[in-house]
Amino acid sequence: MRDQRAWREVNRRNRDWLRPWEATIPPPTPSGPITHRPTYRQMVRHLRHEANAGRMLPFVIEFEGQLVGQLTVAGITWGSMCSGHIGYWVDEGVAGRGVMPTAVALVMDHCFRTVGLHRIEVCIRPENRPSRRVVEKLGFREEGLRPRYLHIDGAWRDHLVFALTAEEVPEGLMNRWRRMRAQSAPRNQRGAPRDPQNTPGNPGPA
Repeated sequence: MRDQRAWREVNRRNRDWLRPWEATIPPPTPSGPITHRPTYRQMVRHLRHEANAGRMLPFVIEFEGQLVGQLTVAGITWGSMCSGHIGYWVDEGVAGRGVMPTAVALVMDHCFRTVGLHRIEVCIRPENRPSRRVVEKLGFREEGLRPRYLHIDGAWRDHLVFALTAEEVPEGLMNRWRRMRAQSAPRNQRGAPRDPQNTPGNPGPA
């Protein structure tokens, strides 16, 4: 609960940046319940309840000691499936610095190596290029299109499905991400690697 002020401030500054990709509540049906967007406290209580039930892993993302986003592993299913799906958002002010790919890689390693999940998927609107860049850089497989999958920004939206299984990253996803960044980093005039996501004119991924 103590993160409420920081969370609200990040969301306020990023309202236009996040709105096209945020889940919304569809209009109620004649026989369905009337639902509303949860308050911050309701959201935290829900995350805690689902986490305690083993169905969710909620995280905040910090950069240089500041809250800059969220990442949640939801829909966790055990038994013969052992899977879940990831959703995330990040402050536009730190987009392009490798924050989100790093956060996803760390959480994926935790899910596979510590929690014991076998498969993780990420569903992304086709138009959301920054978010797609995150999973593409980490080597997720694109598995297809789910028509009208989620209610986003006031309408039912198509989503592309990306996934990884534990067998596909035996070395760990964070190790893969570090190796990929090292291989793609351009060289400066002295021959030292330079972060390609911080070069002028390259906004990078979310």
